[in-house]
Amino acid sequence: MESMQKRVVIVGAGPGGLGAAMLLASAGCLVDVFEKQPYVGGRTSGFEQDGFCFDLGPTFLMMTYILHELFQLSGRRLEDYMTLQEIDPLYRLIFHDGREFLPTRQAAQMKAEMERLFPGSYQGYQRFLDVESQKFTRLVPRLRVPYSSWRDQLNWQFFSSLPTLDAHQSLHTKLGRYFSDEDLRMAFTFQAKYLGMSPWECPGTFSMIPYMEHARGIYHVMGGLQQITRGMAKAFAEDGGQLHLSTAVQEILVEKGQTTGVRLENGEIVKADDVIINADFAHAMTHLVKPEKRRKYTDERLRRKKYSCSTFMLYLGLDTLYDVPHHNVVFAEDYRKNVEEVAKGRALSADPSIYFQNASVTDPSLAPAGQSALYILAPVPNKTSGIAWDKELSQYRDVVLDTLERRAGLKDLRSHIVTERVLTPDHWEQEHAVFYGATFSLAHNIGQMLVFRPHNKFEEWEHCYLVGGGTHPGSGLPTIFESARISAKLILESYGQTLNAADKANH
Repeated sequence: MESMQKRVVIVGAGPGGLGAAMLLASAGCLVDVFEKQPYVGGRTSGFEQDGFCFDLGPTFLMMTYILHELFQLSGRRLEDYMTLQEIDPLYRLIFHDGREFLPTRQAAQMKAEMERLFPGSYQGYQRFLDVESQKFTRLVPRLRVPYSSWRDQLNWQFFSSLPTLDAHQSLHTKLGRYFSDEDLRMAFTFQAKYLGMSPWECPGTFSMIPYMEHARGIYHVMGGLQQITRGMAKAFAEDGGQLHLSTAVQEILVEKGQTTGVRLENGEIVKADDVIINADFAHAMTHLVKPEKRRKYTDERLRRKKYSCSTFMLYLGLDTLYDVPHHNVVFAEDYRKNVEEVAKGRALSADPSIYFQNASVTDPSLAPAGQSALYILAPVPNKTSGIAWDKELSQYRDVVLDTLERRAGLKDLRSHIVTERVLTPDHWEQEHAVFYGATFSLAHNIGQMLVFRPHNKFEEWEHCYLVGGGTHPGSGLPTIFESARISAKLILESYGQTLNAADKANH
């Protein structure tokens, strides 16, 4: 590859863009990454405020072997760039009646916990692990296929995996095979929120997510998950990659059906053999590509697509450290009503479900001694709802804090706040260039998965590739890492090259 010196431009320094950049630079490509923010990571970035350190977006890390493989493929060890810590218990789940469930990967402890709260349920849990293990083994290799055309989907490997796909039923229905108790079913279906979807609408395919948590664990990266993209940027630079921060792309250049490079906001044109788009997909199409250059993804068609929910975020620096687990979920007293209000409503729920991370119990480096960094997320409707956040913010903040003080054991929370930042769907859209403020990108309904999702080798023009949550395999860090590997492989294969031998060993 070194003799070919192919030049690749990547728009955006999120985990997908940096993952692809790391792989391509290690294979000998000349890679430039342009990022409009003064920092790397996109939604997987972080910030410091008054001595407290917060992750902006993702706080769960699963399927860590994929991240290990990306670093392996670039000739490195993940351990040299970051430190992972498994979280146990997985999380604390607080039900409507005040009962608390603390799932764990310790078998004896998990059995005791389940039998205490849900007598007779452990047998269903064992069946869940056994059946979903087989599904995981069969389906994960299918997620590494690019689905650039129907040929990729209409083959025997795909059809042989159909019986385990469970796409014809909802995640809620699928988990009913194992758990009859509604609260217990919630404990294994709330993960649909990682995709910004309702368990009653999310395809049963995604039962893989709770399986991955219980079978393979949930991890924290010491210093925050922002260390992932910082580590990728470091590895990328070591192979000669050029990272351009505070350098916005104004336009993706398309000539005669192929991308030829980008125009920066300062007017400079950067030519490239290939362009990778890591910006939010719908935002990139509507802001970085001229309308006349788009046939399939017109503004009207993009508006008609289904998008995930958004999130209301509170980042609180506290002068105390609460004695609660790392990850916590407070279910709404009427969970299904809350989920439907988020997915379909035009107003904010008075009874929200809330996730919060008390990461300082695991990682003291995130706050001054004896204090803590508290991360709070409440799923809310995206910008299509028409909610006026300039009017609703203060009241909804009170609803969230009241719920945590009343139901989550965070007594007198308000009195301990020493610094605070708030993000609404408006902020996601305006400050972080997320279309409709839909934090988890395009929804993951059947009509927007696999070949129906925007392709890794973008179908509109030649020499253009996609990475990130808006392309195959989908949103969430593990699948975004896979999108980076898929697109990097496609580019290298187009020039008769392959990723190194470690890649072959993993298949």
